[in-house]
Amino acid sequence: MPAEARRARGERAGLTRERILDAAVDLVDREGLKALTMRRLGAALGVEAMTLYHHVPNKDALLDGLVERVFAGAAPVEDATAGWRPWLRAYAGALRTTLLGHPGVLPLAAARPAVTPAALDAVERGLRVLTAAGFPLGRALHALNSLTLLVVSHATAECALATPDTPGSAGELAALDPDRYPLTAEAARTGAGTDDAERFAFAVEALITGFGAEAGV
Repeated sequence: MPAEARRARGERAGLTRERILDAAVDLVDREGLKALTMRRLGAALGVEAMTLYHHVPNKDALLDGLVERVFAGAAPVEDATAGWRPWLRAYAGALRTTLLGHPGVLPLAAARPAVTPAALDAVERGLRVLTAAGFPLGRALHALNSLTLLVVSHATAECALATPDTPGSAGELAALDPDRYPLTAEAARTGAGTDDAERFAFAVEALITGFGAEAGV
């Protein structure tokens, strides 16, 4: 009997949910989210698609698992001595790094809520940090969600601007009429305000400062 048939009949080829999610991330990184099907994923793992259902019950569960991989890996372990501000900075930085490393997952991060236990564990860690610092629960959730949306949106914009044929390139901006757009032209010429990492850190710090002022902590 061929090896593929034996696997399809229950050997599962040493599969685990973690291995399946790793392969799914690799496939999305290489070929994009539209390429992710159970059949394609099974082929990448050397098994029949039906074998995957022992570990992920359906396509939605697979997509939820990809969201989990993004957010669970970005949430630091709580450190009561470090404070909520460093925790949020570390979370934002780790999430941006993860998303930029896996741009194919960005549409999922923007559209799908955290629903798996591991993803919800990450949310719970953030809420514990913020409520322990004095945030009311509702404000804590607003802060965590707002920061997450900033990171996802910023990473999405960074990936889009990295595409060679993206309109509005630095060269086009540098060619602006300096009499009509003196400040914009100067920024394009000197690079002021164009560094992605600098802009990201500025935005994160502004949000964190506002969170503290609004919550009185």
